[in-house]
Amino acid sequence: MAIRLALLSNAGGSGKTTLAVHLAYLLGNAGFSVALVDLDPQGSCSLMGGLPRPHPDQTIAAVLRDDFQGNWPTTPLWQDQVKNVVAVQGEMGLVKTINELVLHERGAYLLGDRLLDYPLPQDILIFDCPATLGPLPLIALSACTHLLVPIQVEPKSADGSGKLIEWFYHNSRRLRLKPEPQILGFVPNQYDKTIAIHRNILASLEPQLSKLSIHCFQPIRFSSEFKNASALGLPIHLYRPLHPACKDFTPIVTKITQLLKKSKTKHE
Repeated sequence: MAIRLALLSNAGGSGKTTLAVHLAYLLGNAGFSVALVDLDPQGSCSLMGGLPRPHPDQTIAAVLRDDFQGNWPTTPLWQDQVKNVVAVQGEMGLVKTINELVLHERGAYLLGDRLLDYPLPQDILIFDCPATLGPLPLIALSACTHLLVPIQVEPKSADGSGKLIEWFYHNSRRLRLKPEPQILGFVPNQYDKTIAIHRNILASLEPQLSKLSIHCFQPIRFSSEFKNASALGLPIHLYRPLHPACKDFTPIVTKITQLLKKSKTKHE
């Protein structure tokens, strides 16, 4: 089975899509095949990946329909730089999908069902979820093997992280997920060490997570260059390869690479 990594956050502005896009590029650049699956109706992965808005029949919404027959609508990302990264785009049609999932007899398990019946061949699937705890994150939870939680170092986001952890454990039990997805860790985002509240939240976050045996990765710093890069549909590593923020992703990529190598060895 491929590693299926869900990026979950119940607060907007956490840098979730930025993290998803950069991990897709970096893992692809490291030689792994990657599918970035956009479960957000806003379709932000398309913007940050430099893709045009898709036709509704060429999105993840089509995959979740009952008439889906296995033709995953994948689109290459940065193909002049990497040859093994694709996206399954999201768009506003997912708003209708949300209502359908609530009524569907297999609603919470639908994405997992699709991947069981029609597996994607990539080494790792990255699910970019909307900033809610609704039906779309729920299907990502039931389909994933691992979770990452981006968190903005602001009081509202820090407070919401506790609710997300409760949601995770409650629904893992309710859906009887076996094995239960593993939380790889929290990723503090948009961190500015010159701001006292950022330093204070980071200092309190790490021991709180440690009590729950949850890892806290080093923060990804704030930089306006992320916005400049995304406006061109590029990760910062292609836009400004010498920018200091490029190194901030290394511990996360290293951890995921270890998982991928372990998984590959196990199945050989």
